[in-house]
Amino acid sequence: MIDPALTRADIELERLESAVAAMAANLVELDENPDRKELGATRLTGQTAIAWADAEDALAQLWQGHRRLGELIAEARALRGARRVDAAAFTRLVLGGSITLSTSTVPLAQRGLTGAGQVSTVCSPGDLLAAMEAAFGTAVDVVSRAGDRWRRLLPGAADAAAALAHARALGSGPLLDDADRLLGAFTGTLASDPLSADPSILARVRDLITRADAERTSATELRAWLEQRLRDARTLTAEIGTAQRAADAARQLAAGRFPGPAIASVRVTDPKTELAAIEALAAAGQWALIAPRLARWNRQANERLAALRAAAAHNTALLAERAELRGRLDAYRAKALRRGLGEDAVLTPLAEAARAALYEAPCDLSTARAAVGAYQEALSTTIAARDAR
Repeated sequence: MIDPALTRADIELERLESAVAAMAANLVELDENPDRKELGATRLTGQTAIAWADAEDALAQLWQGHRRLGELIAEARALRGARRVDAAAFTRLVLGGSITLSTSTVPLAQRGLTGAGQVSTVCSPGDLLAAMEAAFGTAVDVVSRAGDRWRRLLPGAADAAAALAHARALGSGPLLDDADRLLGAFTGTLASDPLSADPSILARVRDLITRADAERTSATELRAWLEQRLRDARTLTAEIGTAQRAADAARQLAAGRFPGPAIASVRVTDPKTELAAIEALAAAGQWALIAPRLARWNRQANERLAALRAAAAHNTALLAERAELRGRLDAYRAKALRRGLGEDAVLTPLAEAARAALYEAPCDLSTARAAVGAYQEALSTTIAARDAR
């Protein structure tokens, strides 16, 4: 007769094994995330320091929970694989409160005569996994929000610093002093407390610079400067066109070879339309109206250029990684042949699975990477076992 509790425990154990495997990949990816590394290396302050302290606690809990679940799964598999399965012990381990989260000492004054000296908090593996999901969300949220702030605000701060330096080269004044103080405070906050950085400060800095330019710059100087900026804008437009063609070519090479969601694409509006409107203002002599529009155009155009170049690099990297994995597989296959393992019953299916993953279209690189890694590990294990005999 089938034991329902044993069946539930078997199903739960399989779920835990799948979850732990996925968890390991996600934790490693989070650990290698550039934004997480930056947060870990920066002396944080304010709101970000508080949030990152919670995130670090969550990360520590995640790694500890991963270890505990791995140990429990190994113990459960050993129980299940025994010749005479202790169903009750196996079920308690997988479904019951088998994980001790903490143990605390009860003060003597609070104990009864027969009371325990220590109290333990326990939970089931499923409860621990649910708690780890919440902890993972906490860590990812802080890393994502801080990284998003840096990516969105650092280019604007750099533009403002360049504009301020240009204004300083032409003169000085209280407006520029105020802009300098505001920008310095903002960049300091952005570096150590990105979650508290106020984007409106950049607008205030740019406004102060614009007002200082208006007060200081003569019409002739302004016209000469903007004419140069317009020439630079035409050059930037040509660079965007080149980047667009390169991005299109890289996307076409990747199309069909990889899953659609893995291929980067950028929808870029034509910068020539707005630039033509700005040049029309220049032709009409409306130089005072050009500066803010041209500054905005430059920011947007540089964002377009960066996005196009990033997409081209991403799609090129897909092809490069596939080629690298194919080369690695070929090298390990050759090694297997040299060691007389070309027809090994264990290794051959793994090699064929890796080859199929790498040469089918579309190619899922994560699957292919895992398949090559599985073959590589199995080959190394087999060779080591043979050498040990």
